[in-house]
Amino acid sequence: MTTATVRPAFSFPMLISGLIAVLVGYSSTAALIFQAAQAAGASPAQIGGWLSMLGVGMGLASLGLSLWTRMPVLAAWSTPGAALLATSVHGLTLNEVVGVFVATNLLIVLSGVTGLFARLMNHIPQSLAAAMLAGILLRFGIGTFSGLQDHFALCGSMCLVWLLGRRWLPRYAILLALVTGVLVALGQRAIHFPPHALTLSVPEFIMPHFNPAALIGVGLPYFLVTMASQNAPGIATLQAHGYRPPVSALTGWTGLIALLLSPFGGFSVCIAAITAAICMGDDVDPDPARRWVASALAGVFYLLTGFTGALIAVMLSALPPVLIATLAGLALLATLAGSLQRALAEPAQRDSAIVAFLITASGISLLGVGSAFWGLIGGVLTHLLLSPRRNG
Repeated sequence: MTTATVRPAFSFPMLISGLIAVLVGYSSTAALIFQAAQAAGASPAQIGGWLSMLGVGMGLASLGLSLWTRMPVLAAWSTPGAALLATSVHGLTLNEVVGVFVATNLLIVLSGVTGLFARLMNHIPQSLAAAMLAGILLRFGIGTFSGLQDHFALCGSMCLVWLLGRRWLPRYAILLALVTGVLVALGQRAIHFPPHALTLSVPEFIMPHFNPAALIGVGLPYFLVTMASQNAPGIATLQAHGYRPPVSALTGWTGLIALLLSPFGGFSVCIAAITAAICMGDDVDPDPARRWVASALAGVFYLLTGFTGALIAVMLSALPPVLIATLAGLALLATLAGSLQRALAEPAQRDSAIVAFLITASGISLLGVGSAFWGLIGGVLTHLLLSPRRNG
């Protein structure tokens, strides 16, 4: 008589994969969230509340959607969206920035319910969306190395460790760069904790104000960048590993969670791509049908980090600004490179892509509307004008 082998509910590799996914997610771009919140005018206490809400939102989405679909669905904030916010919200009030969050996440929910996103992206060449994202990220890429002039030891050591990490421990390269930066800053006595270092704040409700110029100049590009550069790759990552996720449902549910948390600073909850891949490999579990447990465990870890969001904000505020800028830049170099590659991949679309890239990177503001929107408009116009001639 044979006895069926009873497998445990989860394994150590699943647990480690879920933990690493969360650590990589926070260590790689939490600095970017801090910059975006600072640019929006949030106080350190409010930034702590934002990070708490993001942790709770990503935890609920990762745990709930993984349990529901039995697929390794991992949530993340929109890294490209945070980059856009960090460079586009200067001059707006905090209430107007929250209004952008609410409007954008409402659009994401509607795109999930109606299938609007799929139809919209069919009319906007992927090269233009990639070019717009590359233009947004260019300033972060430059900021990676601009600190070398005045802070050579700090920035140089971070860049060197990141480079060595990319060679031998690519999964931990950003984490190693962060640790190196903190150690060097400690040696230079450049870390200064604020007086409220031991005070943990609760998320604060911020009444959204809707500024039409901000909704067009920041909200629309933010929506497009988030959907094209975060949700779309997240879905593609699941499909590349053999899963068939319910695209509209995942988009709608993550957008709804972000919409509910928007007034508290939960600006974005999306489908993860890079960190999600950590939970999808053969080393997680030989059976693809069981790998969802790793992303569910990651959801639990996200919920735990959500309760320490204020502590994370205080730690980041104590670090030298140049350390934050270098870390954010290093974390986005791969995204910048990939965006440039996608933008210029099609020879027939290179003119329109480079126009979109340069206008976005210029940082111009016309009629109160930011450069990301005008970069997209310029790219689309160039594409429309040049395509008939080439196709004729």
